[in-house]
Amino acid sequence: MTDTTTATAHPFAAIILAAGKGTRMKSDRHKVLHPIAGRAMLDHLLDSLAQASLARTVVVAGDRHEQLCSALAGRNVTVALQEPQLGTAHAALQAKEALTDFSGLVLVCFGDCPMVRADTVRRLFAALDGGAKVAVLGFRPDDPLAYGRIIAEADGTVSKMVEYKDATEAERACNLCNSGLIVAHSDDMWPLLEAVGDDNAQGEYYLPDVATGAIARGEKVVVIETDADEVAGINSRAELAGAEARWQAARRIRAMDEGATLIAPDTVFFSWDTVLGRDVTIEPNVFFGPGVTIADNVLIRANSHIEGAKLASGVKVGPFARLRPGTVLGEGSFVGNFVEVKNAVLGEGAKASHLTYLGDATIGAGANIGAGTITCNYDGYFKHKTVIGERAFIGSNSALVAPVSIGADAIVAAGSTVSRDVAEGELRMVRAEQLVKPGWADRFHDAMKKKKAAEKK
Repeated sequence: MTDTTTATAHPFAAIILAAGKGTRMKSDRHKVLHPIAGRAMLDHLLDSLAQASLARTVVVAGDRHEQLCSALAGRNVTVALQEPQLGTAHAALQAKEALTDFSGLVLVCFGDCPMVRADTVRRLFAALDGGAKVAVLGFRPDDPLAYGRIIAEADGTVSKMVEYKDATEAERACNLCNSGLIVAHSDDMWPLLEAVGDDNAQGEYYLPDVATGAIARGEKVVVIETDADEVAGINSRAELAGAEARWQAARRIRAMDEGATLIAPDTVFFSWDTVLGRDVTIEPNVFFGPGVTIADNVLIRANSHIEGAKLASGVKVGPFARLRPGTVLGEGSFVGNFVEVKNAVLGEGAKASHLTYLGDATIGAGANIGAGTITCNYDGYFKHKTVIGERAFIGSNSALVAPVSIGADAIVAAGSTVSRDVAEGELRMVRAEQLVKPGWADRFHDAMKKKKAAEKK
């Protein structure tokens, strides 16, 4: 007999079902690899499970399993193949070989339900503490649609689980629906899975029949409930967009709860790993891609796009700025409107106020980059670096042809194309000599006006 008195302390293995074809996505990408907040839905789920002390993981794949193997390479995850696809219970059973040496709780869940929380998984495990053999997760959606139903007593004891297609009208009237998450000890899970038959409308081996089989054996099955959004499956682009919207809404609330000001919250989009300090102000229409860390007291002006960047305290960005991967902005630095920064470091107090491209560059503290300046970092084959010293002044409309170094306190005159290093404190002016012809413009205008008048006659 399985001892479940300390079920929450047992190691657990997760079987993640991801063998479906995902035809409604109309995509060449495997369904569970579609991203939410810049991260594959499968990775969201794996992260949540890891927070609940996950010991072993088996992902059951079918169609496009090569994509899953590639995406999971290097991780402590086993991919088991279901071929042919004969239903969810059959899919879960394909993980048995990979878990032959595992003894503990076994959780079966779906790869297209990425928002399952670690706390919910722990509650599901704890539901076994009262002597139940199987615990399932239920929810009550606004519209039960064609979800499978869970028929349960007020204390959570399950008397029957039934797929919608096999349910009676009375059973369909029940609004407690099956999320698909189910847990049992390994000693119980494998025999229950092996006993599942295919005597149903679809002729498939259904996972809920694990619970049905336990009930038939006189074992106790219990259900715990969660909210519908947490277990909403993603089967189409519209459902993917809905999951993204729910994730973003929750992240915006969290950002404000943690001390950030969002002027127009619904227009700000975060990545799964965005880190915000306190007293950060974010104006409308700001997008964060992966890999952004922002310290305290930073201002992000409207219509800016930021990814792969690290911003120190007191930084000001935008409006209409683009920070690309490898950007590091030092304390109190400023990147203004229509400035693009890529793989570049701006030192403390450095500023590039407008209309500038800074790529593959290191810019010293207090340096000033004038409007229209570009670092010419690519020669068609290789990237090269520009180094600008502390307090250097780069005049407007300058082109710095890398590799090149500008010394501390140096000045590059406006309109210069600099292809050789500039020493500290030096003025570099690279301009053609101006040609002056007094009265030439007046004579030109007179001649053109006479010519135009003659053509009209």
